[in-house]
Amino acid sequence: MRILVLSFYYQPDLCAGSFRCTALVKQLRQHPGCQIEVITTLPNRYASYSAEAPEHEEQGNVRIHRIALPVHKSGMLDQAKAFTRYYRKTLSLTHNQNYDIVFATSSRLFTAFLGACIASRKNVPLYLDIRDIFVDTIKDVLSPPIARLATPVLSLIEKYTFCKASRINLVSKGFADYFSKRYPKMDFRWFTNGIDEEFLINASSTQAEPVSGRPIQVLCAGNIGEGQGLHTILPALGRKLKGLAEFKVVGDGGKKQLLKKTLAEQDVTNVSLHGPISRAQLIKAYQEADILFLHLNDYPAFKKVLPSKIFEYAAMGKPIWAGVSGYAAQFLKTEVDNVAVFYPGDDQEALERLKSLVLKDRPRMEFNRKYDRTAIMEAMAKDIVSFAREVRS
Repeated sequence: MRILVLSFYYQPDLCAGSFRCTALVKQLRQHPGCQIEVITTLPNRYASYSAEAPEHEEQGNVRIHRIALPVHKSGMLDQAKAFTRYYRKTLSLTHNQNYDIVFATSSRLFTAFLGACIASRKNVPLYLDIRDIFVDTIKDVLSPPIARLATPVLSLIEKYTFCKASRINLVSKGFADYFSKRYPKMDFRWFTNGIDEEFLINASSTQAEPVSGRPIQVLCAGNIGEGQGLHTILPALGRKLKGLAEFKVVGDGGKKQLLKKTLAEQDVTNVSLHGPISRAQLIKAYQEADILFLHLNDYPAFKKVLPSKIFEYAAMGKPIWAGVSGYAAQFLKTEVDNVAVFYPGDDQEALERLKSLVLKDRPRMEFNRKYDRTAIMEAMAKDIVSFAREVRS
């Protein structure tokens, strides 16, 4: 059985899509008779972080093609140019190839659209893994005039893409209402995000002593973009917690310079910004922190998402301070202990909720067992393979 796997990001890139797809391929390759072809890109998630990887690689029954992209940052135009390169090169690589199934994992819709185009040309089933509702999100993050022009076009692309799919996995139960109303006959699955082995190995297994006699160390790791809205919350929290807490922000993104400018204008000196780091370094940073901080901007689309960062944070056993709403807030409150949830952008509520945290490590062994990425991806790989065999028979 030949399986084509499309993912814009793959190891050693640093992002949720890369970690998820890499873990899935690791499970797919264990199925006898499966030949897997992965078409992805050379590491490009952050312009400020680079990792070496070969353009073509074979690992037993897995063949990996990494497409070189033009240098780009986080702007929409740059991202469009990068995807256009990926789209064209992928069509070229697959032109004379035959597959039994196309699998595409996508957050920004267009990798899913590419999967639909190839599956249609090859007349094979399409299995989609959807990590975000792009049409919903774009209405919030783009300016209203541009959003009004873009939304009808993107909605048509979404409809074409999803109607071509034979099965769709949704990573968040918060997506259920949106998709079930638009595609009521679709065969949905719910393999969520999970915790990678590196975090499970390094998860806290003992209760640490509470913080005393020094400023609280708060760590925020990941993308620094419009979606996270850190520029709307961290300057105020930094000012109000001067001398009481120190914030360390690790990552990169389109709003990092705005955050840096806002901190300087407001003379906030207890929030430091750092570039992306490797996973080993990130785990060490988690271990050294007292609190792990998460924030999503106050947009309706983000009420449906379930950030993958939640799983990393929870696995480490650290107190979690989260400015989220909707499904993410519900998930944290029901699935994770020692968490303080506040409404996005509300610094006053954030400070009030901070008081409820117990500032010590608390192992979350049951959560870690429930959301072990290996187990989740093992089940998903079985579903993909069995689905492909059902369609062929």
